[in-house]
Amino acid sequence: MNKQAGFTLIELVVVIVILGLLAAAALPKFINVTTDARIASLNGVAGGLRTAASLARAEYVVTGTNTATTVTMDASTVNVLDEATNAGRGGRPTGANGGIGDDGTLVAPAGGAMPDPDGYNVTYPGGIATYRPASGGSATCQVEYTAAALSDPVVVTSTGC
Repeated sequence: MNKQAGFTLIELVVVIVILGLLAAAALPKFINVTTDARIASLNGVAGGLRTAASLARAEYVVTGTNTATTVTMDASTVNVLDEATNAGRGGRPTGANGGIGDDGTLVAPAGGAMPDPDGYNVTYPGGIATYRPASGGSATCQVEYTAAALSDPVVVTSTGC
C-alpha cells in the first residue's frame, strides 16, 4: 500500500491565518519601541541637566558668598541665581543661554560654547530652558529646566512622544 503523508491545503491555509493573527497582535508592541526610546532620551537629558545644576550649585556653595550671580566652571562663567534673592535656590544656573544654556554649565573643552545636546532643539522662553527632540514627538514631548522653581527644576513631559 502506498500511503502519502503531508498536510492538506486547508490545513496550510489555517496555519497561515493563525500566524497572521499572531503577527498582527505582536506588531503594535514593537511599534512603541520608538516612543520608549524617545522617552528614555528625554530622561537622559533631564539627568544631565540635574547633574549640571548640582555641579553649579556645589561650586556656588564652595565660593562662600550668597550674593554672587556667577560661578566659574571649567574656565567658563555661568550665570546663577543668588541665594539672597532666591532663598534655597541660590547657585542654580539660570534657565537661559549663559546659565544652563549653550555656553553655561555644559562646557566644551577649552571653555568655548557647547552645542545643544545632539538631536534636540533648545529654546529659552521666559528664562525656562526647553529641550525638545528634533525628530519626532509633539510640542509636549520635552524637558523643561526652570531655575526659579521651588521644587525640582527639571520637569520631563513625555506625552506626545
